[in-house]
Amino acid sequence: MAPHGARAGPARQARAAGRPPGGLSTLTRLAFLGGPMLSMIDSSVVNIAVPDIVTSLHTSLGTAAWTVSGYLLGLAAGLAITPWLARRFGTLPAYQAALAGFIAASACCALAPTVGVLIATRVLQGLAGAPMVPLAMGLLLGRNNGARTMPVSAGLLLFAAPALGPAIGGLLISEFGWRSVFLINLPVGIAAWAGVQPTRRALAGAGDCGAHLDLAGLLLLAAGLGLATYGASQGPDRGWLSAAAAPPWTGGLVLLTAYLLWARRRVGRRARPPAVNLSLLASPLRSVTLALACVASVVLFAVLFLAPVFLQDVQHRSATVTGLVLLPQGIVMGLASWLGNTVVERGRARPAVIAYSVSAGLALLAASTAGLALLTAQTPAWLTATALCGRGVALGLTVQPLVLALLGDLDDARMPDANTLFNIAERLSGSFGIALLATFYAARTEVTGSAVTALHECALLLAAVSAGGALAALALRGRRVRGHATMDVAANDAG
Repeated sequence: MAPHGARAGPARQARAAGRPPGGLSTLTRLAFLGGPMLSMIDSSVVNIAVPDIVTSLHTSLGTAAWTVSGYLLGLAAGLAITPWLARRFGTLPAYQAALAGFIAASACCALAPTVGVLIATRVLQGLAGAPMVPLAMGLLLGRNNGARTMPVSAGLLLFAAPALGPAIGGLLISEFGWRSVFLINLPVGIAAWAGVQPTRRALAGAGDCGAHLDLAGLLLLAAGLGLATYGASQGPDRGWLSAAAAPPWTGGLVLLTAYLLWARRRVGRRARPPAVNLSLLASPLRSVTLALACVASVVLFAVLFLAPVFLQDVQHRSATVTGLVLLPQGIVMGLASWLGNTVVERGRARPAVIAYSVSAGLALLAASTAGLALLTAQTPAWLTATALCGRGVALGLTVQPLVLALLGDLDDARMPDANTLFNIAERLSGSFGIALLATFYAARTEVTGSAVTALHECALLLAAVSAGGALAALALRGRRVRGHATMDVAANDAG
């Protein structure tokens, strides 16, 4: 970071944060979104490919499933190093390097001769993909002489990305085979990398060669996130108290607790700050805001988990149809981000507008999620897609105001830690929330003998969680957001 950044002009502050001075072109914004979009899609796209991988690489289903788990573990562990990368090299160079690594790992995945090589390259793909979302948020959330809003088209890309995975996977695999789901990353990734290049050439003086790496904290946080994520993934199938699940998730939570204590001791040490600074949580209102963002994330991705199971196992839809049913929800979320922009603009002058928008959005999310209890085994696909679209409007009203309330008034120096903390919280809450819901769904299916009844109960449970969040959002009424940065984000990569 450039010295005396607080007194420097706007251009120097932008360069120190790893962003070019002046506004971002549409091409550059899309380039910054290309990496996160690929990272999100690859969280789910391989799920569709697992049966073909089993046949092609002559392996078992359990072994092939590690192509999914390995990527998620890489994503979880890779988040820990993101703030240091931004401080040491600058946000923009770090983003481009992570994108290049993701492209290279994707090529290796496509060429993998054995399942062992494929699993190893998927872990590398996850490690490279993990920093891209928080780094891109830092680039797009930066302040530059006023408000910077993301165009609706870019918000649409991020919101639709989680639903694009199954749709793209089904189409590609049926026509070109499982390797194509990795090969498609190459042209998209290279185009995004090239779009960043002109901006990087204009950059000067980014990064701090003296930035120290908190190696002990990094190991504690990365190991804790990886173990907790793995344990949560094993809980629904193996049992939460089984030897396969209990040691990883309990050990992961212990390591994360140890990191919290470690980071607390290191607050204020300029020479060697903690791997991820947790000072953001010192504010109770910020903690509430982060918790609400996690609630929205869990309710979003839990349904993205349940809906494919219901559509394929109960309604017997194909993978392609399932992906197409999920897609409109993401598109509506992107379009609804215009409402989020409007709320954010008014919320600068009247902070209570933000609180009421989030509360109303979560209440609408509760009502629309409860509406899923009306689905049956015979419900037409188009009607299911329509029901999911109501949730898209609700999340459009909720996510962007929450991000502004959480990050909007932070200076550039704190953004890498804040963005990473935001993504870590969403990943952890998503991993445990979806795993616990999967356990509840399986248990209720066994007890009631009806997957339809189990889906209805899950929908009502999620609706109750959203309703509780709507009430908690009213605590934000007294918060004044001083920042001017806004962004349309998908509740990530938790997947």
